[in-house]
Amino acid sequence: EAVPADVEISRLIPVLDTLKGRVFCPISVDTTKAKVAEAALAAGATIVNDVWGFQRDHALADRAAEHGAGVVLMHNRENVDASIDIIDDMLRFLDTSLALALNAGIPLERIALDPGIGFGKTLEQNLAAIAGLDRLKTLGCPLLVGASRKSMIGKIIPSTTDERLPGTIAIHTAAILKGADIIRVHDVKEAVQ
Repeated sequence: EAVPADVEISRLIPVLDTLKGRVFCPISVDTTKAKVAEAALAAGATIVNDVWGFQRDHALADRAAEHGAGVVLMHNRENVDASIDIIDDMLRFLDTSLALALNAGIPLERIALDPGIGFGKTLEQNLAAIAGLDRLKTLGCPLLVGASRKSMIGKIIPSTTDERLPGTIAIHTAAILKGADIIRVHDVKEAVQ
């Protein structure tokens, strides 16, 4: 179920307040709502990650720009459609998201793009998205890939979420070789190694 903005804020702000003075790296907040982004950025977050790439709440781009935040714009689809060329779809979607960010005044160097592994794609399309990352590089932004423990790994080799570290590392390695600049992981120590 969708989480109302006030509930998101009530969950985020205590955590962000606790992290102040303890964490000295950029803090990213996942939200699709401008109101939540505003509150999180005011409380110390510095990156907004929108799984709809500013295409659901256009004011989100304005809030990020006003705060000088970095942004991650992810590709997503309302419905899975196995018949489409997923790379072409991603290029169109992310080009629109990029235009929304730039028009709001977010500089290109503060934007990363995410192919949205596991969001509105078949297993084959997820694999094609990884294989086609080099085509997304043509948009001129760093690429962030988050395939950590995703269900696609369990579809390739049946496994529980906790058993997907080898598959995570394999997919992220392939993503890096195809141009990913950033990977989002659960198992940091193992990923760094």
